[in-house]
Amino acid sequence: MPVFLDIPLILDRLCYRYPSLLLDTVVEHDPGTRMVAVKNVTVNEEYFQGHFPGTPLMPAVMMIESLAQVATLLLLSDSGPGGVESHVRVILQGVNGAKFRRQVLPGDQLRLEVVVRERSTESAVVRALATTDGRMVAEADLLIGFQSPPVEVHETAVVDPRARLGHGTVVGPHVVVGPDVILGKRCRVGPSAVIDGCTELGDDCQVFPFASIGLIPQDLKFKGEETRLVIGERNVFREGVTINRGTRGGGGLTQISDDNVFMAYVHVAHDCVIGDRNIFGPGATLGGHVVIEDDATVSAYSGVQQYCRVGRQAFIGGYSAVTKDALPYGRTVGNRARLFDLNTIGLMRRQCPLETIARLRRAYRYLLQSKLNTTQALDRIQSDATLSCSEVDYLLEFIRGSKRGVSLHRRPRRMEPIGVDE
Repeated sequence: MPVFLDIPLILDRLCYRYPSLLLDTVVEHDPGTRMVAVKNVTVNEEYFQGHFPGTPLMPAVMMIESLAQVATLLLLSDSGPGGVESHVRVILQGVNGAKFRRQVLPGDQLRLEVVVRERSTESAVVRALATTDGRMVAEADLLIGFQSPPVEVHETAVVDPRARLGHGTVVGPHVVVGPDVILGKRCRVGPSAVIDGCTELGDDCQVFPFASIGLIPQDLKFKGEETRLVIGERNVFREGVTINRGTRGGGGLTQISDDNVFMAYVHVAHDCVIGDRNIFGPGATLGGHVVIEDDATVSAYSGVQQYCRVGRQAFIGGYSAVTKDALPYGRTVGNRARLFDLNTIGLMRRQCPLETIARLRRAYRYLLQSKLNTTQALDRIQSDATLSCSEVDYLLEFIRGSKRGVSLHRRPRRMEPIGVDE
C-alpha cells in the first residue's frame, strides 16, 4: 500500500542532489527504521541520452542517487523522539561496499529498500538495496550526514559577542546571553530566557521561555567570585526554570549531566550535582549541595533540603519535604518525607530483571518490616547470600555512607536517624 509523504518538499533538504526525483512512490515505511520505494525506469530519462547510444543503461551513480533519495525520505520523515528536526538538511558523505550485480534497462521497475543500521545526532549509516523482479541489482552502505544551519539569533536578542554558540543553535526573541556562556550544537533558547555567568550547555539542549540559567547563587556568603555551571547534552528546561551556578564554599561548580527534564518552575540551587535521565516535576526545588543520582523522579512541588542525596531510581512523591537522604529504588513520600516501600513500578519501567526486584523487595522488608534495628538489618542483608547482587550492594553502601541519615517509615512519631550504630 503506498505511503503518503510530501516527497518533493522533503527531498529539498538533500544537499547537492540530482535535480530530478529518482523515485515514484513509497510502498512501505517503518518510521525511523526502514523504507521501501519504487522507481519505474523509462526510456525518456535524460541520462539515457548518452549512456549509451543505442544501448541505454541506467548509470551506477544514478542507482546510488536513487537510494540516497529514499534514505533521505526515511531519515527526514521521522518525527518521533530522536528524529531529525525540520531545520536540518542532509548530505551524502560516503558510499561503502558498493556492488552492482546486474544492468538496469528502460522498462525495469526498481525496488529501493533502505534500513538504518547506525544513527547519531550528526550522521547515520544506511544499508541500501536495489532489486528488479526479486534479483539484486545494487547494494551499498550509505553514510548520511546531518547539517544544521548556521547560528540563528533573533534581532531582538541580546547576545554578547564573546559568547560561543554552536552550529545550528537558535536563539529566540528577547533572549539575553552573557559573555562567558558556551552553547553546544543545535541548542534552542526560547523567548525571554536568560543565560549568564560562566555557563556551559552541551549539544541539543532546550531552554524554554523565561528560564534563568547560570545566574548568581542565592547564597548570602556569595561575594561575586567566579564560579561555574556545567550542563551536559539533551537536557530540557521548561518555562520559568532557575539553575544557579556554584559557590566557592561548595567547590565552585553546579553540575548537570545528560537527558534530564526540568518541568516548569523547577529550582536548582548552587553546587548541586545531578546525574542522568532524572525527571523533576513542576515546582520541584533543590537546596544547595544536593546530589541527585541517575533515573530518579522528584515529583511536583517537592523540596529537597540542602546537602541531601537522592539515590538511583528513587521516587519522591508530590509535595514532599525531603530532609534526609532518599534511598535508591524506594518511594519516599510525605512531610517530613519517609521511605515507604520499593519503587516497583519505576524498576519495571526501566526493565529491571524480576529476580533483582525480588531481592530488593526482600532487602526492604528487613529495613521496614522486621523487628531488627537498622544496623542489624544491614548486617542481616549483607550476610544473606540469596540477596547478593549489585543493586543490593549499592543500597547497603548508600545507607552506610549517608551523612545526613535516611528516613524509614517504621516509627509513626519521629524520624529514625541512620548513619550511627543504634
